[in-house]
Amino acid sequence: MALTEEQKFQLENFFNQSNFAEEGGVITDLDGTAIHEYESRLIIPSEVEAGLKKIHDRGRPVVINTLRFPISVIKTFGREWYNISGAPVPTVLMNGSQLGYIIETKDKDLKYEELAAFPLTQTEIGDILNVVEKLLADNIPELLIFYYPRNWTKGEIIWTPFKERINHIQNKYSSASQVYSSEFKQLHDDLSAEDICMVFLLIDVPEDRLMAYQHTKKSNFFTHAGTDKLSGAEQIAEILNFKLHHSLGAGDTEMDVFLKAVGLAVHVGNPYLSFEGVLPPLKISGSHELGELLFQLAAMQRTVVK
Repeated sequence: MALTEEQKFQLENFFNQSNFAEEGGVITDLDGTAIHEYESRLIIPSEVEAGLKKIHDRGRPVVINTLRFPISVIKTFGREWYNISGAPVPTVLMNGSQLGYIIETKDKDLKYEELAAFPLTQTEIGDILNVVEKLLADNIPELLIFYYPRNWTKGEIIWTPFKERINHIQNKYSSASQVYSSEFKQLHDDLSAEDICMVFLLIDVPEDRLMAYQHTKKSNFFTHAGTDKLSGAEQIAEILNFKLHHSLGAGDTEMDVFLKAVGLAVHVGNPYLSFEGVLPPLKISGSHELGELLFQLAAMQRTVVK
């Protein structure tokens, strides 16, 4: 999809005012940003593939910054993303709580290699469990606890207080590696026994039923204090030796707080985002335009000699 003259001007202005060619990179959210849903399937548009490959060929880092956990990224987009670069894929996952690479093994399988992690403390786990205990006292059968161990091979684990709901939950959340039910004390022991990067609390009910509860939020993400997509972006930029203020960032929700730190924030499909980087944000309608934007950005810079 062709860019407008205004979008081209903003992109050229960013390139001319920054040092993207030598110190910048691209850091992007996945869902709703670099990928989109088509006929009930999530795909990476060909325009995004071409744009990302061009950026990578010019020698600039491309980083995924997403709420997804390692196995989810590997199973859904890992192979396609890896094939774009043919090299380890740097990632910021689970709202900034785990940084690492998607890498290819000698057997041509994909695995995750951690660079850094910022798990919840025991005090933070205790605070979360206090919230869960209060919800259990309200006898909400639809309460679900999703948690994500630092050991990436364990994937996504879901706890429900009612064992008769296990089959329903397994069918609904096929991404989960395990769904189980237990006494509250067992959940407490499980969360305390190992490093947990993120906890997601969900009241799995329609909005009209949610209004009957005393609690105002349908879902909550819990990570270590000060850990989010911005802190993760700052950490990965330091590790990979690029500068956020010389970089382009793309996102579509209020959780994409890393957009505040980049040189050019690209708002994808959400006209109400308020994040502004060094320059005024560039607004586009969807992932196809993002691909074209990246391709044009790569074409502006000279080839970096490796």
